[in-house]
Amino acid sequence: MRSPLAPRVVAEFFGTAFLVAAVIGSGIMGERLSGGNVALALLANTIATGAALVALIIAFGPISGAQLNPVVTIMDAFEGGLPWSETPHYISAQLTGGSFGAVIAHLMFGLSAVSLSTHARSGAAQSFSELVATFGLMCVVWGSSRSRSSAVPLAVGAYITAAYWFTASTSFANPAVTIARSLSDTFAGIRLTDVPWFVIAQFLGGFAATLLFRWLVPNPRTRASGVLLADSSGRNS
Repeated sequence: MRSPLAPRVVAEFFGTAFLVAAVIGSGIMGERLSGGNVALALLANTIATGAALVALIIAFGPISGAQLNPVVTIMDAFEGGLPWSETPHYISAQLTGGSFGAVIAHLMFGLSAVSLSTHARSGAAQSFSELVATFGLMCVVWGSSRSRSSAVPLAVGAYITAAYWFTASTSFANPAVTIARSLSDTFAGIRLTDVPWFVIAQFLGGFAATLLFRWLVPNPRTRASGVLLADSSGRNS
């Protein structure tokens, strides 16, 4: 029997909130301590984000699957892992949780609760980077969850850490995180006008990876419940 929806939704809310707080907060800290060295600030941002992802997936995975990402949620529903009736609840929790995380990060560093970003991330190369980044993320999710689910937290954290550096967009790969970062005029921010192209590219990348793995591993009984492979009770399997 599937575990109650409410605890899973709350887990998605707080998991996404902590993820965004880690992304934005480490960006603020890195920028303040780097002395103007952008590469050093990005490195600090990268390490904190990757480490937080590993910890959050381990912590919230057994409860909700630790999806923390609307692309993962939609693709999971598309593959039959999450009922479509529950999908809006997950996505709402992720979007509100991400915004809450941005506010928390700002308040921790003495900034205004919300400050719309002016950080331009526009152009075809940036959008294409998000397609590539999310395609790779979903490949890691599907591949590791179907072969060695216990390694998913490390696999996802390692991939995002690397993707910060090999993509021109620094690998947002998550619509909830993208929208939340538009509320932060800090190192990790993105202009609101650039958000739609990022989100479109993310969903395209996620869908392409899902179709690829449907062909590579044609087993309808194997599905990813969020980032972790889980059975109907919410336990890792």
